[in-house]
Amino acid sequence: MKNKKDSTLPNIFSAIPEQIPEELFECLLKQQHILIERIISKGHSTPDGQWYDQDWDEWLILLQGHATLCCIEYDEKLTQLNVGDYLLIPAHTKHRVEWTSAELATIWLAIHIYKRES
Repeated sequence: MKNKKDSTLPNIFSAIPEQIPEELFECLLKQQHILIERIISKGHSTPDGQWYDQDWDEWLILLQGHATLCCIEYDEKLTQLNVGDYLLIPAHTKHRVEWTSAELATIWLAIHIYKRES
């Protein structure tokens, strides 16, 4: 292992582009049953009529910015997310991003947990 003085550790808040024409998904770690990614949004939302319906659980936390989610399983209730808010979206919970701040990059940390096959 390198001496800490000689190495630069990755930082979740580094290398954030000023212009983000599309939501940016970056894989931070991928192993057999887990994917951890940084998602950067800036004024982005899920296209009208589109819903995410994943075969796996997703845990996410908002690290910077503001966002609004909508989940069908929760009576299409809008959920406001602020810095530090986190939630678990169980597999097959239809959801979508309704809004993210256009002034400040919204940074998410998403952990996708894949089911183990028996």
